[in-house]
Amino acid sequence: MEKAVVITGMTKQYPNGRGIQNINLIINQGEIMGILGPNGAGKTTLLKCITGLSSLDSGKVELFGVDLLNYYKEAIRPVGALIGPAAAYENMTPYKNLKMISRFYSGVSPSDIKEVLNITGLTPYKNEKISSFSMGMKQRFGIASALISKPRLIILDEPTNGLDIDALLMLRKTIQEISSTSGVTFVISSHHISELEKLCDRFCFLIQGQVSFYEEGSEPLEDVYIKKVGGLVG
Repeated sequence: MEKAVVITGMTKQYPNGRGIQNINLIINQGEIMGILGPNGAGKTTLLKCITGLSSLDSGKVELFGVDLLNYYKEAIRPVGALIGPAAAYENMTPYKNLKMISRFYSGVSPSDIKEVLNITGLTPYKNEKISSFSMGMKQRFGIASALISKPRLIILDEPTNGLDIDALLMLRKTIQEISSTSGVTFVISSHHISELEKLCDRFCFLIQGQVSFYEEGSEPLEDVYIKKVGGLVG
């Protein structure tokens, strides 16, 4: 099976002592990998390092066999990401925002934009200004912008934040359908155990900058998580 992400010895430390240390992680193509950890554990730092938004102190990242540091443009081309708040021109509609974003990629047609709006549940609001959107709807737009380039790898940092139950169900269905029909790989971070448990194929814990893996069937995921974080569920 082709490896979508290979991380070797990844270390990124900040002056305040936070960060990640000596991360080793392999994610196979087509997997939905969940990264669990309390707030401040280093989840966002890990995802920023995978996408090149943060530089490494040491270590290596390969995306579909291409070294991120030495061949950044080639490595990042098949990647879509939502890390932090969705970036958008709020005085514009989601359709116009996506149309503008699509100019950075080749082969994105108006029908592709309509499809992305449809699968994220934004079609009824495609002509409304994003400034009128709720936090959850802005999060949906962020996911739409991550999908527009037809990526092979999609990285989502806390994508369930601000979503109501309908949006959560739609997000879960969308990710599972894209993964199963197109073989797209997802890396999703969260501190919401129940949501990731319903969505992901495999899990790892990121706690105090260190990775450990959940062995399927060993114990309930929530019990293992609580043990690993010392009883503090973030």
